Amino acid sequence: MTVLIDADACPVVDIAVDLCTKLQLPCILVCDTAHRMERPGAETLIMDKGADSADFGIVNRVSPGDIVITQDYGLASMCLARGGRVLHQDGWEYTQWNIDALLLQRHEARKYRLSGGRTKGPKKRTAQQDAAFAAAFQKMLQG
Repeated sequence: MTVLIDADACPVVDIAVDLCTKLQLPCILVCDTAHRMERPGAETLIMDKGADSADFGIVNRVSPGDIVITQDYGLASMCLARGGRVLHQDGWEYTQWNIDALLLQRHEARKYRLSGGRTKGPKKRTAQQDAAFAAAFQKMLQG
C-alpha cells in the first residue's frame, strides 16, 4: 500500500506524512511546480505546471489498495475507478455510493457560478477537522 497525497493546497500533509512515517508506509506528495514542497519521510513528485498535471500524476500511479488523499472530486472519481481508496481532508471517504452525488453537486455549483451566482468558499480550517482526518486516516491505514 502506498499513500499518494494531492499536495497542492492540502492542509493535512503533515498529519498524513507523520502517520505514514510512524507506520513505515511509503508516502508520495504530488504537486506541480507552483506548489513545490518537501517533507522528511515522503517522496515528492513535481509535475509540470498546469491545471490537472498533479491529478493525472496521481491517477497514473495509483494501484488497487493504495490510499489517495484529496479534496478534488474529479480526482477522487478517477482513483476510485482504478481501485484506490480515497480520503477527503475532512476525514470522510469517497465511495462508489457518494461520488456521483458529489460530482453532480460540483457541476451544479459551477453552472451557478458561470451564470453569475456566487458560492461561499470554505470556512477556516479547525482543529476538529484535523482530528477527524487523523482518526479516519489512521483507521483506514489499519483496516
